[in-house]
This record gives sequence, C-alpha cells and structure tokens, in this order.
Amino acid sequence: MSEQLPRRDFLARSGQVGAGAIAGSLALSPSKPAKAAGANEKIVLGIVGVRGRGYCVGASFAEHPDVEVAYLADVDASLFDTSASPGYSRFVPKDKRGTRLESFEKLQGKAPKTVQDFRKVLDDKSVDAIVVGTPDHWHALATIWGCQAGKHVYVEKPVCHSPWEGRKMVEAARKYDRVVQVGTQSRSAPYLMKAKHYIESGKLGQIHMVRVYDQKRWGNVKEVANSETPKHLDWNMWNGPAPETPYNYNYWENWNHFWQYSGGDSINDSIHQFDLARWLTGVEYPKTVYSTGGRWHEEGAYKTPDTQVAVYEFDKMVMMFEMTLYTPYMILADQALRDGEMFPHWLQNTSRVEIFGSEGLMVVGRHGGGWQVFGKPKSRKPNVIAQEYGYWSDKEHQQNFIDSIRSGKKPNADIEEGYRSTLLPQLANISYRLGGKKLEFDSKTESFTNSSEGNKLLKREYREPWVVPENV
Repeated sequence: MSEQLPRRDFLARSGQVGAGAIAGSLALSPSKPAKAAGANEKIVLGIVGVRGRGYCVGASFAEHPDVEVAYLADVDASLFDTSASPGYSRFVPKDKRGTRLESFEKLQGKAPKTVQDFRKVLDDKSVDAIVVGTPDHWHALATIWGCQAGKHVYVEKPVCHSPWEGRKMVEAARKYDRVVQVGTQSRSAPYLMKAKHYIESGKLGQIHMVRVYDQKRWGNVKEVANSETPKHLDWNMWNGPAPETPYNYNYWENWNHFWQYSGGDSINDSIHQFDLARWLTGVEYPKTVYSTGGRWHEEGAYKTPDTQVAVYEFDKMVMMFEMTLYTPYMILADQALRDGEMFPHWLQNTSRVEIFGSEGLMVVGRHGGGWQVFGKPKSRKPNVIAQEYGYWSDKEHQQNFIDSIRSGKKPNADIEEGYRSTLLPQLANISYRLGGKKLEFDSKTESFTNSSEGNKLLKREYREPWVVPENV
C-alpha cells in the first residue's frame, strides 16, 4: 500500500522536480474527459482522504447506483488494516459498517483498491473523478493535480488554505474543462432553493443586513511534544504544502485550529453559513472587512480564535459574523431535526443565518432545519408569514455532481462560487491576524488596497514537491 512509482519517488525525493512537473506528467489533454461516461455507465471514483469526512462522503457516494468507488487513498495505511476497529460514520448504515475497506465492500458489493499515495489514482485512466476529503491545506493541490490528470473533482469545504491558491483552483477547472463541485451541499437543497426564490421574488423586501452565526462548544487541548512519526503514516506527504515540521499528535489530530493547516472554525465549519448567506442574498466580493476576537476561554495548544466577530461591507449591505466556541448551550441540529418536519429553536441554533429585509426577517438553517420568515408580532406572539421545512441534502448534492459530469454543465456549487465564499472568512482572519485592521479589498485584483502586510497573507510559501504552481 505504501509503495510508490519508482521514478516519481526517486525524482521527488532527490529534489529534481517539483509538484508542477509531477502533476504535469499525469495530465491528459484538457479537451478530453477521463472517460466519456454513457447514460448506463457508472462514474468511477477515487476517494482521497478517508479518515474523517472523506470516509463519510465516499461511503455516501458508494450508495449511488450509478457510481463505483474504485480507490481509497490515504497517507495513513492503518485505515485499511482489516484487523483494525470498525469504522464509524453516521452516513453509513449500522449493518454496513466495518473497517473502511469492509464498509465500502458491503455498500457496493466490491472492495476498492487501497493506496497510500493518491497520485496512483490519478495515473489510472479508468477513474473519472476524485473526492477530496483531506485536511484543508491539501484541498487546492489535490484538486489542481486532479484537473491536470483529467479527473473531475468533488472537493470538501473550505476549498483552499489561502485566497491565491483558491484562484488557481478555478483556473485549473477552466483550463482542463473539469467539473469541480464544492461540498457546500446547501446549494442542492430544494428547501433553500425555495428560500432563494422567495427573496428574489421581492417578498422579503430590500436587504441591508445579514448575520451569520457559528456558536458551539469546541474546547482546547493541552500542548504535547513532537514525537516519532507512526510507522503507518506518511507524515511528509500529510504535511504536504504546509511548512516542514516534525510529527506532532495535535497537528495530526486537531489540525483545524492551527494556522498552517486551516483557519479555525470560522473557515472549517462557518463556511457553510457564509456560502448560504452569500448565495441567498446574491452578493459577491466585500468592499471592506474588519475582524477581532481571541483565544480566550481555555489555555492550550490551539492558535486560532475561539471568539471572533467580523463585519463585511457590500454595496448597500452589511454582513456580520459571530463565533463562540465556548457555548455548550447552543444547540446543533441533530439528524432527526435535519430529516424531520420541525424547526430549530432559532435563538439557540448553532449555525443559523438571519436575513433582515424591509418586509420581514428570514431565519435559515443549513443542512436541514428549514427556514421561517417573521413579520411584526401579533398580540406579542411570533408572526410567521412564510416557512418551509428542510432536509439534509448530501445525496442531492452528490447526484448533482454526477449529473454534471455526464452533462458537462456547471454544478450547483461550482469552484468559483466555493472560492468566493471561502474568501470571506479568509479575509476576516487576515484582519484578525493584523490586530483588527480594517482592510479595503479590490475585487478586480483580489488584493488589499491599503495593506501590504495583508497582501502577504493572501498566499503561502510552499515546499518541494508540494507546490501549487503559478501556471496550472
């Protein structure tokens, strides 16, 4: 499982060639799909990263009758050990759970191949598309390499680690004419399409303010010393585009809260709410952004904030973001609510979006939960003037990706839209890291007009061979 193609391995380790050249050797003609899948042919997938969310999404894809999961790829070879403890996923039926390999065999009646280096998946011309479920810092490079190899890509949110590499993802999708769907599944939810229609019909009136929330309990962890890398783990590849660093269990297990791998929960989870708010209101780039906060509640290893506020200025509209990660009394919508005909207790809903129109207040839940529009109270009681129950939309979103591969049409959550939504929390984090500086953003150049320090944070430094190329 851990063996690599001899020449590529030699070149990469000897430093004679960078990631662009490695990926270039995989690339197919941009005018030709990996395989022209007919109406009755299955779409062949490779799942890249199966330790967490990638496992969940991949297993859900495996339940589609028109899909075959041919590969599972992960730098952690122990995930494919059949003697390991059973895999867990709320997306996989209990009677079909086992190790990751066994789960997929039960779901589709055929065991996928397993590899530690996902570039072997890119080499296989029978593979139509890859699903990228890695940590955030790998999303961009995996997507770009996938496009260069002629694969369509379903990439989990957030799309990228930095704004610059997000733009490169868009360029790669367009250059190689690939379908790239972002895992912001709210865009495929029928109930949210109805919410968008309600707003576009003018029933909510003029919208000048939106509030985006991320409020939950996600505590800190204690510092741990660097240690020897587990034998089953390719740590160099896992670290990938991030700066070289010794193995540390906190980086491996809790990467979400370290700047070199992610941007904290404002990007990791709140991106769903940001994308939903931007999609429903139709805004694109902010003109200014300001953010402040801190890591205040618990001391520990994490570097990103547990308390954060951001304010964005658009044309005639202000968007505000509020995050608290020390509030256990906030209620995450469980699966029963997401799949049932009920509404959350909005005031304590962890991930709501509030849209203030001149004719009413729309409160929206992501991943199910529905939406309601409130008018002026009657007899001091809430006055609901419109509402729609909502349901979890993973399957619809995945089917939209499959259908887009067959039709060649842009998917519901096209990479350009995913990039612009991810940009919002990224810009806020730059303001936060600069001490709360109010930044002015030029949408044409996708850079700041009043901060050279801020512009330096729009892009990261890479290390060979894990380099996002200037020319994709």
